[in-house]
Order: sequence, then C-alpha cells, then structure tokens
Amino acid sequence: MLIIRNAIVNTLSGGVIDKGFVAVKDGKIEKIGREPIPGEFEKGAEFLDAKGMQLYPGFIDAHSHLGMWEDSIGFEGSDGNESVDPVTPQMRAIDAINPMDRTFEEARAGGITATATGPGSANVIGGQFALVKTWGICVDDMIVKAPCAIKCAFGENPKRTYNDREESPVTRMGTAAILRENFIKAKDYAEKKKLAEKDEDADKPDFDFKLEALAEVVEKKLPIKAHAHRADDIMTAIRIAKEFDLHMTIEHCTEGHLIVDRLKKENFAPIVGPSLSERSKFELKNLTFKTPGILSNAGMKIAIMTDHPVIPIQYLPLCASLAVKAGMKREDAMKAITINAAEIIGVGDRIGSIEEGKDADLVLWDRDPFDAHGEVLWTIIDGKVVYER
Repeated sequence: MLIIRNAIVNTLSGGVIDKGFVAVKDGKIEKIGREPIPGEFEKGAEFLDAKGMQLYPGFIDAHSHLGMWEDSIGFEGSDGNESVDPVTPQMRAIDAINPMDRTFEEARAGGITATATGPGSANVIGGQFALVKTWGICVDDMIVKAPCAIKCAFGENPKRTYNDREESPVTRMGTAAILRENFIKAKDYAEKKKLAEKDEDADKPDFDFKLEALAEVVEKKLPIKAHAHRADDIMTAIRIAKEFDLHMTIEHCTEGHLIVDRLKKENFAPIVGPSLSERSKFELKNLTFKTPGILSNAGMKIAIMTDHPVIPIQYLPLCASLAVKAGMKREDAMKAITINAAEIIGVGDRIGSIEEGKDADLVLWDRDPFDAHGEVLWTIIDGKVVYER
C-alpha cells in the first residue's frame, strides 16, 4: 500500500481536504480522509510525505494525437491521417500510437495521466480514437477505452486535402453528403445483420470493414468526435447528428461563443481548443481564450484540449489557466481537464477525480497547477510513481 499524507487533497468531486491522505492499493484509491491516518492503513505501507503540497487527480486531455505524430521525426513518425480515402472509420489509433515517443514522458512530467488520442482531420471520417494512460511500453497495457469515439471532420481540412487530390469532397456540401451516405449505409448494414441473426432465411450482408466500424456509431454504442471550428460547420455537425440520432462531441468549437445559446439548447458537449496557437487559417479568425469561459458560464459542461502536437500536451494546465484569465471560473477550468473530460469521454467512473475505488492516477504539485511557475513533484498512474522531480 502507498499512502500520500499531509497533502491538500483536491478531490474535484467532494471538495478540498486540508492535511489529507490518500491510500492506494493494487492500483486503486483505497481510502481518502483527513489526518491522522487510521492504524489499519499504516501497517507495511510506503509513505509519500506531501508536506502541505497540492494533490490533484491526474489531468486528462480530451483530444490529442499523442504518439500519432512522433517528436522530431517528420514523415516516418506521421501516422495520423490515412489521406488516400475520405472515409476510413476502420483505422484504429492503437495501431499507430508509439508509447516510446518522448512526448509521453513530457506528458507525465506535466501531470497528464490520460488522453484521448487518434487520427487527424484530413479525412471526412478519419478513424477510431482511443483513451490511453500516458505510462507504458505497450499500448495494449495503456488502454482505458478503445475505441472511445470515431473521428469525423467538417470545414477546411477535408476540403483542402481532397481538392489537392482532385477528388470529392471539395466543398462543405460534399463533406456532409459523404457523411450522410455512409451513415445511411451503416444503418442499413446494421439492420440487415440484426435481421439475419433473428431470421435464418434472411440474407446476411457481405462483410464490410468500414460499415462494421460505423455500425457502432449509428447504434449509439460509440460517439463521433466532430472536428468543427466555424459556427456554420458546428451547426452542420449538429444537424447530421440529430438526423441520425448520434452521440457526438464537438471538437475545437472555436466559434462556439458566437452561437452559445443554440449550443446550450442542442446539448452536445464541446471539447475546446487548441487556443494557445496562431490563427493559421481562415476558420480560426475568431480564435480566443474567452470561448471555454463563455460556454461554461452559460451552464455547459466542457473540456479543454491541446490537440497535441499543435500545443505540446504538457501545457494542458497552462491552457486551462489562460482560460481562467479570459473569464472562465477556476473550478470549471480545473474540471475541464479532469472530471468533465472523463465524463464527456465516458470514463468518469474510473478517472477524473480522487474518489475511493477509482484508478489511482494522482499528481502532486508544489503549488497551484495554474501558477505558471508550478512544478509537478510526483505523477502516479495506476498506483505507480511514474515521474518524480
């Protein structure tokens, strides 16, 4: 058993415990409380004395490409876009993630213990995201949930990619049409499979790898992560999600602050960012750190992302801090990189807060994580110290 003692325990679900302790056993949080530590937890335990430092749940980046675009390599390490076909839902992030990439180490040093990572936005449908821990040498041992979503993209990126190839889509109409066509095919495929399972005389559809993946979406077993920056693209994503009754999160949501009342009414969770970047293309012209605060202050549950490597993943807490500077409530910003992120991805029962029974993903800071001078002292994943300053 590992016991972290004398900490300011920021649970993110049950308030703050001053001079608190967290007992960890078999990779799970066994007990939390206030000092003194009960006698039954002291016997044979290893102690980490936090000396009044700040203990938080491990931070979660709800949208990145960690391990998919490797550091300092270029094309050889670029494995996030199979950009020869606009529809590739069968692509799996777990087959491209390199846990040996040094950015995983940087993530742990920044207090990031989990991330949803996956394909980029060159294709209309890019493939399957996975939620992974940031510690391990084999991706199979790092998985929290895979797949956790299927990526699709609106706006400029698929237009630009396939215009260069002189193929469809070259317009926003084309992108929407390709999505509709494939969701209709997937729905029909799933219905025929179900009918064949019930009726021996019914024809079973020929196996289709793409439609197998998309059937999970139209049956609401998996959400789509809809890349959309501009307000009109966000509304197109919502239109299609409602048309096919899909679970969806809105990725980037750069112009979400321009349509906040409509977004609140439609109730699709935004995952906002990357905001710490240049306005590198037209659809980013309204990029601002005010967006997450405007949305959360309106009562929406949001998460904040880095879109690593656009923003290096270790700067996730800095992005949340800058959102606070731009008007977001501090508590909402902290939840946006912990419990909100976990719940939006669908793993709030395992990670995102310091609660008994959850995974022991914990980070000890020497001060407030939103202080730019703050340092991570220990990062713990599944009860194991994986970074020590």
